[in-house]
Formats: sequence, C-alpha cells, structure tokens
Amino acid sequence: MLRLTLQGMRARWITFTGSFVALALGVGLIAATGLALAATFQAPHRGPERFAAAPVVVRATDTLRVPTPIGERTQRLADPRAVPAEVAAELARLGRTVEDRTFPVSYASVGGEDGEGAAAAGHPWSVAAATPYRLTDGRAPRAPGEVVVAVAARERDRSGGGVAVGDRVRVVTPAGADSRTVVGTVAATDFETAVFFTDAEAAQLSPRIDALVVHADPAAVRKAVQNAVQNAVRGSGSGIDVLTGDERRRADPDPDRDSEALVAVNALLGTAAGITCFVSVFVVASTFAFAVAQRRREFGLLRTAGATARQIRRTVFAEAVLVAVPASAAGCLLGAVGAPPLAAWMVDSGVAPSWFAIGDQTWPLHTAFWTGLCVAMAGVLTSSWRAGRIKPTEALREAALDNGTMPPSRWLLGALLLLAGLGLLVWSLATDPGEALKRKTYITRPMLLIVGFALYAPVLVPPLVRLVTWLPARLPGATGLLARENAATGVRRTAAVAAPVLIIVALAASLLGTTATINEAKANEAAAQTTADYVVAAPGEKGALPAPFVTRARSIPGAAVSASRSTAVTVLEEGVALVRSEARAVDPAALAAVSRLPVASGRVADLDDGGIVVNEEWLTRTVGQRVRVWLGDGREVTLRIVAVLRTGTGGNGVYVTPRNAPGAPVDRVDVAVRDGADASAVDAALREAGAATRTTVLTKDEWLTRSHPRSSESTRLGLLLILGIALLYTGIALANTLVMATSDRVGDLAVLRLTGATKPQVLRLVAAEALVVVAVGSLLGAAVAGLNLLGLRGALALLSVRSPLVVPWGGLAAMVAASAVLAVVAAVVPALTALRTRPVEHAGTRE
Repeated sequence: MLRLTLQGMRARWITFTGSFVALALGVGLIAATGLALAATFQAPHRGPERFAAAPVVVRATDTLRVPTPIGERTQRLADPRAVPAEVAAELARLGRTVEDRTFPVSYASVGGEDGEGAAAAGHPWSVAAATPYRLTDGRAPRAPGEVVVAVAARERDRSGGGVAVGDRVRVVTPAGADSRTVVGTVAATDFETAVFFTDAEAAQLSPRIDALVVHADPAAVRKAVQNAVQNAVRGSGSGIDVLTGDERRRADPDPDRDSEALVAVNALLGTAAGITCFVSVFVVASTFAFAVAQRRREFGLLRTAGATARQIRRTVFAEAVLVAVPASAAGCLLGAVGAPPLAAWMVDSGVAPSWFAIGDQTWPLHTAFWTGLCVAMAGVLTSSWRAGRIKPTEALREAALDNGTMPPSRWLLGALLLLAGLGLLVWSLATDPGEALKRKTYITRPMLLIVGFALYAPVLVPPLVRLVTWLPARLPGATGLLARENAATGVRRTAAVAAPVLIIVALAASLLGTTATINEAKANEAAAQTTADYVVAAPGEKGALPAPFVTRARSIPGAAVSASRSTAVTVLEEGVALVRSEARAVDPAALAAVSRLPVASGRVADLDDGGIVVNEEWLTRTVGQRVRVWLGDGREVTLRIVAVLRTGTGGNGVYVTPRNAPGAPVDRVDVAVRDGADASAVDAALREAGAATRTTVLTKDEWLTRSHPRSSESTRLGLLLILGIALLYTGIALANTLVMATSDRVGDLAVLRLTGATKPQVLRLVAAEALVVVAVGSLLGAAVAGLNLLGLRGALALLSVRSPLVVPWGGLAAMVAASAVLAVVAAVVPALTALRTRPVEHAGTRE
C-alpha cells in the first residue's frame, strides 16, 4: 500500500502540492501569531525611573485595598490624596526633604500656531536632583517666569523645530497662560515630558504635596510616618507609602504602562490568533476534504480492483501524514521567520510599545505543528470514511456527478452550529443586549455561522448557482448555461472554492460593519445626550482646564455653563468583586442646562452630596437604596441612589457632586446659549476667553468629530492586522483551491475542445465558472454578515440607542472584486497551460 500511496501522490502532485501549501501557510500563520501572543505575557522589568536618585520617596497611596472573604482586592485610585502637611513637617525633622509637585501644563513657542501646545508635567526644579533630569544647556530657573524644559536630542537645535535656551514659550498652567523664558534644557525621557519651575512658583501653581524625597534612614522614616499618620490621616481611607529600592517604581508616572500596553496588545493578538486559527483550520480541513473528494473515481476503481474499505482509508491517511508532517514543519519555520517582522510592524505603526519583540518561547511552534497535523487528519477523516464505505459501482457513478445527499452527521452538525450561533444571539438579546457590543461576541458569533453555512453548502450551492446564473444562462451562447450546470453539478468543487470567499466576505462585513455601527451609535448617543452649543475639554487623560478660563466662561452673560471633573468610584459587588466605574463630578442644576441624560428611573436633579447617579449595569440600582462606595481619593462613603441611567453603548457612567471628588480638577466645560441670549456675543466672549488662556474652544459638532471619530487609528490598525492576516491567507487559499480544481478538469476541457469549442470559448467558460463560485461564496458570506448585523441592530434598539446600521459597501465591493480577479486568474492560468497540449492527448486521461 505504501508503494501505491507514493505512486498516487506522484500522479496527483498538483493536488498534494495544493494541500501542502494550504497547510504550511495555515500553520505558519498560527505559529507567527502564537509567537507574537506569547511575547505579551510578561512585561520587561524596569527599575525606578523618575525617582531613580532618591533614597526614600514618601507619598499618599494610590491603591485602594479592600479585604474580602477570598482575599484582598485592589484598585487604582483616580484621585490620590496629597501628603499631609503634618507628615511633611514630621519628616523634615529627620533630615533634608524635597517637596515634589506634579501638575498639568502645556507649552508652545510664542508666535506659533494657536492651540493647546505640547502636553507636559510641571515640577519644582529642586526635585530634579532626585530624577534622571540633568541640564544639557543653560541654567536652573531662579525667578518667576523662567522654566527648564525637556528636549529630545534631535530637537536641541532650532533647525529641528525644538526649543532652545533663550526662547520665549507660552505656557498654560492651572493658573492660566503666560509667556515664559526658557533658561535651560534637560534630556527628554520616555515616561513624561517635563517642565520645571522655581520651587516657589511651583508651590503657588500647585499647593498640594504629591511626594516627598527624604534623605534619612528608611526605618526612621517609616516610624515617623506611622506616628504622623495616626493623627493626620486617621479614617481618611488613604494611607502613606514609604518607597525604597525598586518600590520607588510605584512613584513613577504611570508605573504600570508597560503591562497596560501589553494588555491591549494581548487582546488584539488574542483576537488575531483566534481568527487566524479558525480561518486556518477551516481552510485546511476544506482543502484536504476536497483533495479526497477529487479522487472518488480513483477510489471506485480501487474498490472494483478488490481493495477493501480499510485499505482505502489507510491509503488516504498515509497520504495525509506524508503531506501534513513536512507541511506543518515548514509552517513552523515560516511562522518563526514571519513573527519578528509582524512584531516590527506593530511597533512601527504604534500598535505595540517600542520595546515589544518576539521572545524565545517555543510552545507556540509545538502548538501550531500539532494543530496542523490534527486538522489535516480531521479534514480527510469524514471524506475517507465515506469513500471507503460506498460500493464500487456507486463510487464510479458518483465520481462523475455530485448528486448524492448529505450524510445525517453533516445535517446534524450544521444544524447544531447554526442553532448555536442564532441561539447565542437570541440569548444575548434577551438577557444582556450590551454583550452584543463586545468584541469577543461579535467576532465569535460569525465563526459559528460560517461553519454552519459551509456544512450546508451541498444543499445551498445548487439553488444559489441557479440564482446568480439566471440571467447569464438566458443570454445568447452556451457559456452561461454551461457555467451554471458545471457549478451546480460539481457541488463539492463549488463548495470548496466558495469557502474562502465565504470567509472573506463574512469576516470583513461582520467586523468592519459592526465596529462602524458601534462607533456611529456612540457618536449619535453622545450627540443626543449633549445639548450644549460648545464643549471645552482638557487635553490628555489627566489634563486640567485653566482656572481663569473656567471663571471667565461662568461670567459670560447669556451662557449656561457646566464645569465637570473626571473621577471614579469603586463598589464591592457580591462581597468579592471590586468594580471601578468612571464618574463625573457635576453640579446637577448646571448639568441639566447642557445635557439630556437617558434616565431610566429617578431624577438627576435630586443629586446632592449624599447621593449618586448610577447606571443599569450596577448590581444595586434601585432608587432610594444606599450603596457603599469608595471615592476617587480612597474615602469610604455610603451614598443614596437618586437616579439610574440606561446602559446605552456603555458610555453612560456615574455622577457625583464635586464635594465627592475633592482631588479632581475641572477638565471639561459645557456651554449652552440661553434662550433669548445673543449667540454671537456668547461665541465671541467664549473664544476670547479661550485665546487668552490658550484653551481650544470647540462647537458641539467639532467636539463630536474629534472625540467620537467614526474609526480611531488604533481600531483601524487593529482591524487591519486581524483582517489582513486572515484575508491574505484566504486569498491564497482561494487561488490554491482553484488551481487544484482547474487542474483536475484537464480531461473535461479537452472534451470541450474536441466538440468544437475554441480556446477563447473554453477560457471564457472557466472564467465564468470562477465568477459564479465567487458570487455564491459572497452570497453565503453576506447572509452570515447580515444575521450578525441584524442582531447588533436589535441589541442597540433594546439599549434605547437610535442609530442606523453602517454597512461598509466600499470595502466589501473591493474585497469581492479582488476575490473575483484572483479567482479568474487562478482558474484561467492553469486552464491556459493545459490547452497548450493537443486535446486528444488529454481526453480521457482521468479515466
């Protein structure tokens, strides 16, 4: 049997080469994405950065710690408290201390373009000695109005567009905007952009002490802090941290930025790996099954010659092993070679941090190899079992025409997958409509439907072929009619070639359409909830608007102004889960004039210092109930629920009063023109206040465009990565399967030539059949995407979000056109090669 197996492989080298290519590329994609995913499991170790030269750092803790029956639970505080003055005074008795203050600033060259300038962090100069910052030019600031700025090496001369000593820059601080002189520069770092002021001016701009650098024995510092805390911050909910050694890393700006960056990359690569694995498994199984189905006539001849069903199966499995083992090994090699360029692209495009690189893990290669081998064997399992089970005469009859019925197992499995996909959709709509808006949901569901529709392809292909060829078959000439009959009778061939197109259209339409629809829904929701005419927001996540701008905006006649603060509240749900919710601190009366919140129950106007507005995602959400929460600075309070907001797209957060967010600065101002007021006068006064304080004033439409883009850069690049990998592979698989299918029809093409068809007529027929198959795959993919998008539309309706479906017609048309061109080329080229030989030499060769 081994000799027979090798002879069969040599005779059908094109079929086995196609199977080899499909499996090698599939394993390569799994290996490459697996290696990239493995690199996200551990962030690089970093020592202290900002306070690298500080012996001891003392600061208020930024972590909430709550004991539960299953252990301590932690959450980052949104607004950590300052170091109490009593603690600072106690520590000053031990030795020299340096007070550190951190406050948001921005700066730009005087005379430059209007705008907010480069976002930075302000500090007193005296703390620079405990940090990596050292003067590269100029001197330290000595008087008010003088600053030292961090400048990258490439910007240290004017030709590079940077800031130099002696330049006048316009600096925006919490106190307003003013021109200042650059008297010195320091080397820039990757953890922040720093601007240094004199100690006195920094204390005036930001009176709170954010951290203390203490030059004393750490044990003595801890003891002093313990004594001082007992009186200074008892019952405040916020302790004091004494940091030494590597613990000083916790005082760095965003110390968890590496791990947080990896979380985003891990989610992206996890999604890409899941889709890649699905596509690879689907295409490889389909290709191997098609390769076996192509040989049904050969199996019939073997059965007639006396081969048993067991021998046929052993032959098929032996061939699969001989192809799958080297193909999987080659795929692992491709994955190992392709993973570093993938990581480099992610770094260059900003998807991954600059230090991201492929590690030395080998388990993804083992996983990819055995996955490829198992999938190949699974792909031939069903086909070989069916080929070995039929009788010789039946095999000979079936080989020429695919008119058999589907086996009961395929009916059952297809029904289970379709019911699972549709059942999960109905279940999520009935229990949690918001689940449909989550990425793992709208990526997983199409996979179930894709496989379900593919399993029913033998039943769906004939009517779909007749549908797409209804008009061509009635046109003059035999091309349309022959294309219809060939595609409808060769069900296995049509289904195998349509499978990659089904994946391309279904995944592209589902992912692009879902993300675009969700983005549109969020923008429409924000537009409906914001009734302000102008929205002024601070730049960056921890920015603050200048106090003079807020004061001037509130004094504008005819303007209703709501100044709000970003904060967070944390609640312990079910006694074990510490859940943090983003919140805004607002004045309820001012908020009512500039917004229209989706209230499900209660009244936002009842919000006071003892109340809270929650949303329907909270476990405790009954108006009048009291809920224990921890505020942004760590204080534990019990608040009364005064209103509950609808969930919406997930952006409806929590509202408290400013008293319950004492450490949060004003970072957003909404302005509405009152009825009867002069709109042009309000506009002029507001823009004058913005120009005076270097604050950007946006109309509502401008703010919506900037804050709710239809597709953010990160989302676009993520989808490009996910779809690019999957679509590239399916495109290659489409061409590969068509080459296999066309090469197997050499005898059919020769018969057409012998009956009088010219070469152009035969090539037109082959191209028409390829287009018919692409159309069938596109219709199946459109059906999957349509079900997915209709489910999303139903979820938005249940969430009370009015937004239309966004179908990416342009992208889908481009992908279908690309599939059509690829299919025609992949079908015509091998046919053209076959037609170079005299038809009489090919006629009957497959017999």
